[in-house]
Amino acid sequence: MKKSEIEYKIADIKADYVRLQHDLEKLEYVKGNLHPLERQLEDLEKELKKYYKMLDELDLAE
Repeated sequence: MKKSEIEYKIADIKADYVRLQHDLEKLEYVKGNLHPLERQLEDLEKELKKYYKMLDELDLAE
């Protein structure tokens, strides 16, 4: 993957993360089931970590 592709993917995941955080806040307000959204947030965090690692490895290779 190219550096620009990784950076685009990171930005995309961050946007999803922010959207899910807002949804989570709304569910907390109405006392909804938070577990599915919390799990999705955890998955996005893992994915972000993976892409940041890829980005670091590319920077070290340069």
